[in-house]
Amino acid sequence: MQRSNAGDVTYDDPWYDALASGWGESAASVALPPDRPEPDAAPAADIYLEVQRSAAFQEVRRRYRRFVVPGAVAFLLWYVAYVVTATTVPGLMARPVAGAVNVGMLAGLGQFLTTFLLTWAYVRHARLRRDRAALELRWDTQELARGRGGAS
Repeated sequence: MQRSNAGDVTYDDPWYDALASGWGESAASVALPPDRPEPDAAPAADIYLEVQRSAAFQEVRRRYRRFVVPGAVAFLLWYVAYVVTATTVPGLMARPVAGAVNVGMLAGLGQFLTTFLLTWAYVRHARLRRDRAALELRWDTQELARGRGGAS
């Protein structure tokens, strides 16, 4: 368990980074309870480096990049095309489509639509292609940390 900044609430979280909890505080104010010795950071660091180098972690990162990079590039190109068209060819954007609705309004609404579609596609991709593997990595990391004494 780690002592909170308030000093009274404790919890058991293997993902809690004790080093990051004491920003701007003296060493005495974030000290561990006297009944527990100072944890050794080296085994935990080794575990996370080992996981980062693992094929399973690299596969999760590869799947993430294979979706995010093309999606971000495509969306940014679509956005830049919209802005450039609106500024360089205002006559095209002002062309009426139906009543008071013109091409510019449809393209602007298309920006919102593609934002929602891209968000939906990202969530679906994460759920189907990455979440299970990432969760397995998390559990494996916790088990390694418990086995080496990095977390309790």
